[in-house]
Amino acid sequence: MFVIEDEEHCETMGRFDSQELALARLEDLAKVAWDHEPNRAPCTEWRNCERRYVIREYDVSQVPWKLLKRIPVLSVSANGVSWSVPRRPERTPPIP
Repeated sequence: MFVIEDEEHCETMGRFDSQELALARLEDLAKVAWDHEPNRAPCTEWRNCERRYVIREYDVSQVPWKLLKRIPVLSVSANGVSWSVPRRPERTPPIP
């Protein structure tokens, strides 16, 4: 299971069956302006805040879920979009 989370605000932004699907969702989020939902931060200081999206991979065969990997991927703020993983326009790159 792959979960997108905004670490800055401890918000889950979706659960996905594959890393590729999670990355595709983040690519969609990167196209949304920082001050529009769902990128607009929920805090009262949202104009000075940012979303810091990570992908967390979990082993869901056990309870509680076991975190296997945490990958910082995308930040969205008034300063723009910043990818933490290399982007290739022709396709989604694998995450190390």
